[in-house]
Amino acid sequence: MKKLQMVDLKSQYEKIKEEVNASIQDVLENNTYINGPLVHQFQADLEKYLGAKHVIPCANGTDALQIAMMGLGLQPGDEVITADFTFAATVEVIALLQLTPVLVDVDMNNMNISLEGIRKAITPKTKAIVPVHLFGRAANMDAIMEIANEHNLYVIEDNAQAIGADYTNKDGVKKKVGTIGHVAATSFFPSKNLGCYGDGGAIYTNDDDLAHIIRGIVNHGMYERYHHDVVGVNSRLDSIQAGVLKAKLPHLDTYNRARQDAARKYSLALGVNPNIVAPTICESCDCHVFHQYVIRITNGKRDALLAHLQEKGIPCAIYYPIPLHSQKAYADVRYKEEDFPVTNQLCKEVIALPMHTELDDEQIKFITDTVLEYLK
Repeated sequence: MKKLQMVDLKSQYEKIKEEVNASIQDVLENNTYINGPLVHQFQADLEKYLGAKHVIPCANGTDALQIAMMGLGLQPGDEVITADFTFAATVEVIALLQLTPVLVDVDMNNMNISLEGIRKAITPKTKAIVPVHLFGRAANMDAIMEIANEHNLYVIEDNAQAIGADYTNKDGVKKKVGTIGHVAATSFFPSKNLGCYGDGGAIYTNDDDLAHIIRGIVNHGMYERYHHDVVGVNSRLDSIQAGVLKAKLPHLDTYNRARQDAARKYSLALGVNPNIVAPTICESCDCHVFHQYVIRITNGKRDALLAHLQEKGIPCAIYYPIPLHSQKAYADVRYKEEDFPVTNQLCKEVIALPMHTELDDEQIKFITDTVLEYLK
């Protein structure tokens, strides 16, 4: 059996090395390290893939979120609603911009932001909602957009984990996740479904005016060289990373199908145990692209299982062990434990198993057999 890894980028690279190496060599030979042709080519390719009018590449996914909020003109003190159960980058940028983070609970079934939580959290100071498509599963964008439209709020999709996922709206129209709200942010961190070999990110929107503003912000606030019209940042996707992403993008749907196939095999095997809650997988759509494969252990043995799997050489992780409302940086007297029952429970139950494009049947069987044997 091949060595088990949480993410197997080496095996993936072996299948595309000629394309990747050629892209990198092109940058080296042409000395176009910053804002070179490959950046613009990848941007155009991603716009076509997503069906988005504008893609603005940037340095990483956290920058993408921050720049999206800057582009919308949010002001200190404005309230921004987001999920309590997610990675800290989402709330981090809200706080950095001196906006007011408003954390709400998530839904137990899909682990995405609670619609009821959003509704309860809206005040006259609320200006935006940031749904996170957690672990690769699309949030309920129909309902979120209805709430946003009713209260005249912006929707900033945090699509760091779900690039390539489809959302089918109530009218049966299918759109790529990240193209539904006013603006979206994504990450190309190496372990992502579409990952580069360093840091990278992008903002996308269908709003022409917002795209123009954001293009200036990512480049020191310049629309014309040495004319600084707005306060900006230095956040660019370099040409080598763009070359890697351009080589990988044509394979993204195949990568996502491989993850979905692995998830089906996991869930089929693990679903027989009453103490395991495994993710459901749609057969008719691509609403979940499994950036992570996360199960819940409901008999109180999650931490013991984690130690057991690690002892057996099976990599695993807990996403996320501490709710954001309990983190020192984001603690606030506004938050009460009774407002976060689902998040608090998930933090005690969730465990992520290896998930990547190169998982084979032998590896999946070894992992699931080990889990089931321990929990029997």
